[in-house]
Amino acid sequence: MRDDDPADSSADDPQGAPSDGPGDDRRQEVADEATSEAGIPARRRRRALRTALVSLGVIGLVLALLVGGGAWFLADRYGGNVDRVQDVFAGLDEGDRPAPASPATSTSADPVTFLLVGSDTRADVVDGQLPDARSDAIMIARLSGDRRHVQFVSIPRDSWVDVPGHGKDKINAAYSYGGPSLLIQTVENLTGVRIDHFAAISFDQLISMTDQLGGVDVQVAETTTNGPYTFTAGLNHLDGDMARWYVGQRYDLPGGDFDRVKRQQNYLRSMFGKLFAAGTFDSVGQVDSVLRIITSSIAVDDTLSTPDLLSMAWSARDVTPADVDFFTAPVLGTGREGAASVVYLDSVTGARMWGYLDTDSLGQNADEFADQALPTTPR
Repeated sequence: MRDDDPADSSADDPQGAPSDGPGDDRRQEVADEATSEAGIPARRRRRALRTALVSLGVIGLVLALLVGGGAWFLADRYGGNVDRVQDVFAGLDEGDRPAPASPATSTSADPVTFLLVGSDTRADVVDGQLPDARSDAIMIARLSGDRRHVQFVSIPRDSWVDVPGHGKDKINAAYSYGGPSLLIQTVENLTGVRIDHFAAISFDQLISMTDQLGGVDVQVAETTTNGPYTFTAGLNHLDGDMARWYVGQRYDLPGGDFDRVKRQQNYLRSMFGKLFAAGTFDSVGQVDSVLRIITSSIAVDDTLSTPDLLSMAWSARDVTPADVDFFTAPVLGTGREGAASVVYLDSVTGARMWGYLDTDSLGQNADEFADQALPTTPR
């Protein structure tokens, strides 16, 4: 029998020596009573500790079964719940694409870069395609090579950029013209950062788990009203319906599209915090429900298999909300191109940001971009 076996009677003796008989047990009991702390006998404290260790052992066994022989269950129930978008990278000329990320310091794995697009409505995958080619949010997401940090960089959807084959236009027009492939090509040309994977997220679906999390708290810069709700300046606690109106507001925001980006980021930041917070979940069923909502909210490119997806999620298991940073692509200001209201990006400051991202060092240089989220003066 192992020394740490809870059933081993020698564990009751602080010196590790077994009892010789009933008299020794009684003497030990008296000693335990005499050395009690806050009225709790040491023997009872050791029993509680032993029970806790047994519980941890059971949890460890369950995790081992899930990661080992039961991985098929996770793959089917969660990984298999994620839709796949076909041929996202098939039309891209490999010779024209940026080189893979090159971390400034050696890492245990290669960084992984996603291009995320978000829509207020569910973009169902039909025959491997996304028929709803609208994009309310565009983000680059980088999982660092050490698997301990994540950065999100939002690109305002009204950013005035070069769209290959279409001249100058808003960046979200690339998604309308050519779907994920053209948007990836546009973003890679803009940033010089290679995109490894594509993901489409339904904000509406994702927000549906807000109530499962007990609501989320967001900071509102200025009081605004949208639909039936008024969001007052300061901290606001949102349930699911309020979160939909908060994230979905398009008009009457002081900072326009920039405030919309900040709202998306605020919601995601708060949601991550709630997912990781102690006491959020009180049952396995609640955890299962949230995981199924998350996975049903996402569609990824077909080069990312279910085992790859689960392996990546497992490799990032040590990431906490404190390790997740949100940025916005640097901007010069806003203006008009014909009848369209557009955002002009700051190519000089942006080049520094994309350079840091390419070398997997944006998190270490975050302070350089603290004031870049909002333009100071319209152009």
